[in-house]
Amino acid sequence: MPETLLEIRDLAKSFPARGKGNAAVQAVADVRLTLKRGETLGLVGESGCGKSSLSRLILSLMEPDSGTVVIDGEDFLGASVQRKRLMRRRIQIVFQDALSSLNPRMTVGMNIAEPMRLQGLGSARERDGEARRLLDLVGLRASDAERYPHEFSGGQCQRIAIARALVLKPDIIVFDEAVSALDVSIRAQILRLILDLQTEFGLSYIFISHDLGVVRRICDRIAVMYLGRIVEIGPAQPVCEAPRHPYTEALLRAIPIADPRRMRVEELGLIQGDGFGSPKPEACAFEPRCPHRFAPCSVKRPTLIPVGDHHEAACFLNDRSQRKGDS
Repeated sequence: MPETLLEIRDLAKSFPARGKGNAAVQAVADVRLTLKRGETLGLVGESGCGKSSLSRLILSLMEPDSGTVVIDGEDFLGASVQRKRLMRRRIQIVFQDALSSLNPRMTVGMNIAEPMRLQGLGSARERDGEARRLLDLVGLRASDAERYPHEFSGGQCQRIAIARALVLKPDIIVFDEAVSALDVSIRAQILRLILDLQTEFGLSYIFISHDLGVVRRICDRIAVMYLGRIVEIGPAQPVCEAPRHPYTEALLRAIPIADPRRMRVEELGLIQGDGFGSPKPEACAFEPRCPHRFAPCSVKRPTLIPVGDHHEAACFLNDRSQRKGDS
């Protein structure tokens, strides 16, 4: 059985910009990623960098401009309608706002069982029984199946959403900012549940977040995204302890710490400006905000190059030939 479960190849998506004559906004640009069986891949970056757009492209909730998504050796995006419907069982998503993702007119049990009904699986009684079993599995009561989503707290709704994602017995679950809206204590409980379920069922996760502090705790590998591109990717420990891209460094320094003496702005390593705008297509997109920019950054775009064991970064600071040319 191949070790790679999911492969994303050159995935790209742009949207028309507002205003006459404005260039299209490149939300996702030539992204390449792989996900191994039983692995958790973290995808981090500021709001608006393209993380959620990428997740929707992976799940074929949006049509890409180009690129492919391969699940266990089979082209997902290019599959026939009937085949794609069957393949959807293998990859599910948990959204940030769980309550909004649940149908308020359906009971919790019906919400959880709805994917089974849509896939034509089981009888009504079997679907209800599975919903009740999953509610118990995620830390709620089986009897909660008869209640409605608005009767539950945010953390409980997130448990319900996780149960719904599990109902088709998927291989991959995408968590799109799934814990960012939760209180710290509830967040820790949900993260523990997510890890326990992964161990029990051998699941593979894509964990999308803007919070590198959370991602570094639970992910095997981390991919850092900036303006639609992956700018650094590698095992969690070297990415967090020895980042090789200035944007990754800034994200790490922005993680809140419980020491007010170290919270002065000049010590946070914050970068200037925001991630929006229209950078020159031939230049490094991060160049206008980078404190380490030098000559090559404004005239050509860096590509991912090896900087360690299974560790890559797209920055000219790691390219000796470019640094020599600048000196």
